[in-house]
Amino acid sequence: MSKIRSIVQNNRQTLSKTASYYVIHITVAALVAYAVTGNLIASLTLSLLEPTVQAFAFFFHEKAWQRWNARKQAAADESHVGIAHAA
Repeated sequence: MSKIRSIVQNNRQTLSKTASYYVIHITVAALVAYAVTGNLIASLTLSLLEPTVQAFAFFFHEKAWQRWNARKQAAADESHVGIAHAA
């Protein structure tokens, strides 16, 4: 359980963004599905399935961007260190 707690602590902002995105996505999806189907049960069912999958995808997408930015920053830092040693 401490592993899960650690993941939550280390990713609090990303998880919060994911949760808020999830709520917005479900609301929009439910409204669109209801406008198309006119059926409340069908619209709720459709609107819960796709955004749930998207929420997981968004979390991992955000983590990939964080890794990419960290690598980019590390490469920039290395190039500055290399320039300082060459001088």
